[in-house]
Amino acid sequence: MPRSERSPLLLAGLLATAGVAHFAAPRRFDATIPRALPGTPRTWTYASGVAELALAAGVALPRTRRIAAKATAAFFVGVFPANVQMAVDWRNRPTPLKAAALARLPLQVPLVLWARGIARSGEGRS
Repeated sequence: MPRSERSPLLLAGLLATAGVAHFAAPRRFDATIPRALPGTPRTWTYASGVAELALAAGVALPRTRRIAAKATAAFFVGVFPANVQMAVDWRNRPTPLKAAALARLPLQVPLVLWARGIARSGEGRS
C-alpha cells in the first residue's frame, strides 16, 4: 500500500488511540481542560474522547474521509487551548515534564496540516 493510502489509516489510528485513552485514564485529561469552559472537566474529557473515536471512524472510511479529515483539522485547532492550559499548569513540574508539555504546542501544526492534506486528497490517494 503506498504511503499516501496509509496516511488516513495512520491518522485514524492516532485518533482512536487518543480517544480510548480519554476513557482509560480520564484524570490525566481532566487536568488539561481550561477552567473557563462550562461544566465539569470530566464531561469535556469524555466528549473529547467520543469526538476522537468518531473522527477516527470517519477518517478510516473512504466514503466519509474528506469531511472527517476537515473536522479532524478543526478538532486539532479546537483542542489547542487545552494544550496551552497544560503547558501553563506544568510550568513548575520537573524539566522533562515541562518540556513535554511545551513540545506539544508546535506539534499541533503538523497534525492540522496532516488532516488537511488527507481532506484534500479525498480518499487518501495522491
